[in-house]
Amino acid sequence: MSDDEFRGLRRAADYQFGGGGGTALFAGPDALDVTHTSSGRPRQVHATDGRIATYGADGRFRLGLAGGTRLLDAFDTPRHRVVVGDESEPFIREGRNAFAKFVQSADPTLRPGDEALVVHEDGSLLAVGRAELPGSGMDDFETGMAVKVRQGATD
Repeated sequence: MSDDEFRGLRRAADYQFGGGGGTALFAGPDALDVTHTSSGRPRQVHATDGRIATYGADGRFRLGLAGGTRLLDAFDTPRHRVVVGDESEPFIREGRNAFAKFVQSADPTLRPGDEALVVHEDGSLLAVGRAELPGSGMDDFETGMAVKVRQGATD
């Protein structure tokens, strides 16, 4: 990976996840394995701990569990988090969606379409996915999908 491509990925992650997102996701160009589309655009970003993210044609990252873990470690609570309790934990860990009635708290700055980290109340990462409701109201809703889970953290 070239230095320009590495800086571009970091810049895109900083824009999407806020300051520090690029540094959290991408430690260094030597530690990353990037696959490209036939046109040469970055597609998948992998590291030794797994898939960090998929870089979509729209310029947004779709997190993998490795990327979710890195953001969880880098950012303080409640940033990018949706917290659920014991009742829904096994289902979300299997990769099922997180529903609003089980949400205990959420990052108030989350917007529908943002990448979200679904976290157990003890702080462990359960899944990564896409927010379907605004974070400011997730715990207020009684029905509906809060996070469309993309990948669960199966044991």
